[in-house]
Amino acid sequence: TVPFSHIGAHVDLRVTDTMLEVYRNDERLTSHLLLPASTTNQYQTNDADLPEGRSFQAWDRSRIDEWAGRMGPATVTVISKIFEAASIEETGYDPALAVLRLSRRFSPTRVEAACALALRGPIRSPRYAHLRPILDTGQDKTGHVPDEPEADDGGYVRGSAYYAGGTR
Repeated sequence: TVPFSHIGAHVDLRVTDTMLEVYRNDERLTSHLLLPASTTNQYQTNDADLPEGRSFQAWDRSRIDEWAGRMGPATVTVISKIFEAASIEETGYDPALAVLRLSRRFSPTRVEAACALALRGPIRSPRYAHLRPILDTGQDKTGHVPDEPEADDGGYVRGSAYYAGGTR
């Protein structure tokens, strides 16, 4: 990471086998030891690069669970299922936050109702892509999810003249 005061600035990177250095013009902003090449799904941040005080607070499982708890038990269950499906806890943060951020567009009550409705369906781990259509179509207000998708009328079927070599 780069010190927060330089966010958005254009920088140059110097990368070696063991170190990453960040320069702005001729000034070295920071340097980081790189994790071994065999390391996967991990990150490293220098605490000195973060803003002081509570202006920056990283998301973690407890903050996500707390937000879900304020919305309701069905939302807590959806968030728990998202984390159960994640092989690494950090990979569950984005999908969980996407669900919780639905409360910015829809009321928390509606998001809770959508979560409850989604949990009654066949999807084992409902996510944003499942909840957003429920909210967009107002199914959370009626409590009814169609059992099957609308029937397809079969589309366009060519007549026998087409296959017989007649005019097209």
